[in-house]
Amino acid sequence: MAYNSQRTRNLFLPGAEKPFKLSRTKIQNFLDCPRCFFLDRRCGTGQPGGPPFRLNTAVDTLLKKEFDEFRSQGKPHPLMIKHRIDAIPFIHSDLDIWRANFQGVQYHHKPTNFIVTGAVDDLWVTPKQELIVVDYKATSTPNEIELDNSEYKNKLKKQLEVYQWLLRQNGFQVSNTGYFVYCNGDDSKDRFEEKLEFSISVLPYEGDDSWVEPTLLDIRKCLESDVPPESCSSCNFCNYRIAAQKHLGSYECSMPIL
Repeated sequence: MAYNSQRTRNLFLPGAEKPFKLSRTKIQNFLDCPRCFFLDRRCGTGQPGGPPFRLNTAVDTLLKKEFDEFRSQGKPHPLMIKHRIDAIPFIHSDLDIWRANFQGVQYHHKPTNFIVTGAVDDLWVTPKQELIVVDYKATSTPNEIELDNSEYKNKLKKQLEVYQWLLRQNGFQVSNTGYFVYCNGDDSKDRFEEKLEFSISVLPYEGDDSWVEPTLLDIRKCLESDVPPESCSSCNFCNYRIAAQKHLGSYECSMPIL
């Protein structure tokens, strides 16, 4: 099946009065590579997508069901007790919307006319009525789970900070401390026997959402420009396009353009 590089959904149109919807994922895409972001949101040519992570989604779904049990009882989950987190799962009539992909927590940022969105995994609340943003993650590694400064972990931190920012814009008191509930699949067993066992780490993180506002302004400036940003040397997609164009330039390509 041919890759359809031209998409017409949710493209930014300079001068349009209608607010432009901008997801947490697209904000990260801009941080990764402004040029690829421009090609996606302004031109409609997005990066090829990867396969869905169904096992990760299953872990998320089961954790939500488990925490919802204790939410309905107004009691802390055993993991919260084990890690001495003075909070309980938060109850709110919009929680299912806030956790739904393509909906999530939303805020109309008027300086950019963006409707910024982000779907949280869970929210806890302290006795002081401060919300705690919680993100579920699944992996399988023999190493100890930690929040290092790797590129991937830094993206996770920014993800949580966008959620903190969104909730604050909606008038909630939000704790700077968020948590990653990390489920680590154990592959050291001798047999599979139709089950995968996990160990769970609960990792605190002190968020700082001060970067979100200036980043939104930078995104608006990028989208309003008629000149795409320069290629990013650290972007695999940019490097592929440059290399492909270089090599194809030496051929008379007879292949049809699809």
